[in-house]
Amino acid sequence: MTFDKPSPSRLPPAAPLGPEAPAVPPRWTSEALLGQQREALIEHRGEHYRLRLTAAGKLILTK
Repeated sequence: MTFDKPSPSRLPPAAPLGPEAPAVPPRWTSEALLGQQREALIEHRGEHYRLRLTAAGKLILTK
């Protein structure tokens, strides 16, 4: 199975960190993360997580 990386144009810019950070966290739609796929890989601190869309339309994040 292959995973397409979201193109930078499909994702909003990263929110600044620190005291100037906005009170509202950034928001992405599941469609922006998954595209036409039912699964996406997310890398966090060198670890890989799998975001999966179930047949029931729910999201599951697993390590």
